[in-house]
Amino acid sequence: MGQENKISTVADIGTIRIADDVVAMIAAFAALDVEGVACMPGEVTREMISKGGMKKISRSVKVDVTREGVKADLSIIMEYGYNIPTTSSRVQKRVKNAIEEMTGLAVIDVDIHIAGISVPD
Repeated sequence: MGQENKISTVADIGTIRIADDVVAMIAAFAALDVEGVACMPGEVTREMISKGGMKKISRSVKVDVTREGVKADLSIIMEYGYNIPTTSSRVQKRVKNAIEEMTGLAVIDVDIHIAGISVPD
C-alpha cells in the first residue's frame, strides 16, 4: 500500500492520483457502516481510523488498484446474531458502491473474510 495509481485526467488540465491507502480507507469506512459489522481485526473502528489508524487498517483491508479496476479484500468481525452470508453481501455492495462513487473507479472484486464474532458481554 501507499502506492499512487493514475486514475484519470480532467479536461487536459492535469492528472488525478489516488493513493491505495485512500481507497483502503474508503473500503474500511463503508464496511464499518453496515449493520452487523462490529469492527475489523485488531478492534479497528471508525474512530480509530479517523485518528490515523492506517497501520492497523492495512492488516484488515487490502486493495489492488489497476487499470482494469479495484480488487478489495477485507477482514471483518461480525456481531453475534447476524446472518453471515446476508451481512457479507451487504458489505460487498456497500464497499463497491462507496469506492465507485468516491473515486470513479470500477470495482472488480470485493472479497470478505469473517475473522471472528463479537459476543456481547
